[in-house]
Amino acid sequence: MRYVKWSFLTLLVLLVAGFLHYTLPRHDVVRIVGTYQQRVDLNGWTNIFWSGSSKTQQASQGTRDVQFIQAVRPDGKPVVYRNEDTGWGWPPYFKFDTATLQTRADDLKSTAETPKWVVVTRYGWRNQIWSIFPNALSVRPVDGPDVTVIPWATIVFFVVLIVIALFLRTLWKLFEARIIAPFVARWRPKD
Repeated sequence: MRYVKWSFLTLLVLLVAGFLHYTLPRHDVVRIVGTYQQRVDLNGWTNIFWSGSSKTQQASQGTRDVQFIQAVRPDGKPVVYRNEDTGWGWPPYFKFDTATLQTRADDLKSTAETPKWVVVTRYGWRNQIWSIFPNALSVRPVDGPDVTVIPWATIVFFVVLIVIALFLRTLWKLFEARIIAPFVARWRPKD
């Protein structure tokens, strides 16, 4: 029974960690090399990785136009971001400025000879086999590829999560001391 319990807890921790890793914002320092728009067929189980805020007829049929931002990391590796509104859906970034972000990305294009480095704030994963792309949330120029970006939103999220967990633990300890312990003591056989 102990193995079942630890297997379940391990699976639960992995699922929560994977969910948070996908959903929480991260920052990439890159050089934008291009942008484009492509019609994408959203079929199968990979639909969960695409934003569901579009209510157009095309989206309900599983096909829509998606904007992409092509970039290169400082080490030379390419990365592609999708640029979709999250709207009022999940994750709750309330992004409604896809066209503005695409224009900003177009304006920040550069070449290897005259690089313009930017920080792309994004969430999600990149998987080439299933055509999953991280979603770009914002783009802002920086001085160079060695800039340090502090993920304040993620730090605040985890601090709030820890405070809530400690609060719930304290409530449970109080409940246990005031309700459960006296009840158990009353029914415990006396020696």
